[in-house]
Amino acid sequence: MEAAANDSRLGFGKMEFGCKHYRRRCKIRAPCCNEIFYCRHCHNESTSDRHELCRQDVQKVICLVCNTEQPVAQVCSNCGVNMGEYFCNVCKFYDDDLEKGQYHCYDCGICRVGGSENFFHCKKCGSCYSTKLRDKHFCVENSMRHNCPICYEYLFDSLKETSVLKCGHTIHLECFDEMLKHAQRYSCPVCSKSVCDMSKHWRKLDEEIAATIMPEDYRYKVWILCNDCNDVSEVYFHIVGHKCSHCLSYNTRTIANPPPVSTQ
Repeated sequence: MEAAANDSRLGFGKMEFGCKHYRRRCKIRAPCCNEIFYCRHCHNESTSDRHELCRQDVQKVICLVCNTEQPVAQVCSNCGVNMGEYFCNVCKFYDDDLEKGQYHCYDCGICRVGGSENFFHCKKCGSCYSTKLRDKHFCVENSMRHNCPICYEYLFDSLKETSVLKCGHTIHLECFDEMLKHAQRYSCPVCSKSVCDMSKHWRKLDEEIAATIMPEDYRYKVWILCNDCNDVSEVYFHIVGHKCSHCLSYNTRTIANPPPVSTQ
């Protein structure tokens, strides 16, 4: 009977406590300002001077069942309640929603969600990626340790799902969808390479250019740089667009004449 009672207390109030970010049965005391918050995100959203809480620095938590302040641990030292079904002593992180598949990545140094079996840590990119991208993505050094080029939120520990573009740069998935659907932009905001298969669109431009004859005064050549293959071409000017002579992309821009190639 006593063991059954203890088991009941360990699971007390699951999913009944916490904040909009996490369900848990404790609060944390922020060592940076000595204030109490439900989680580090609550802290970061409420501070007037915009300072952020380092999750690893948390030393004290307050049980939401018995209100006892104590050193960081999974089980309350006073009432014995389990303060988080998932607990990481490195990140000082508690969460009751185990369906998220939380795991700690020691290479990233933080906890992530989605199940460790579904992700791998890319050493060069410096972050965890879906196993579907193993040996199938273009590596960019520390690509996740930057702000999203659309909303400017730091990507590495963002709560939002991210997308890895063909060029290797990363962006929030919802920002990527907004960029395609509403802004109708199909190039990477960082490097300007095409982010999807544009061959159908290029064929439509071929047809439009063939049907649009430029006046004689505008039949001159210009130098273009291709954003997709980085090659330079000399092509005839056209108001509709300029086609790369190497990869046949219209994702190009006009440039000044390249310097002459030295024969020495």
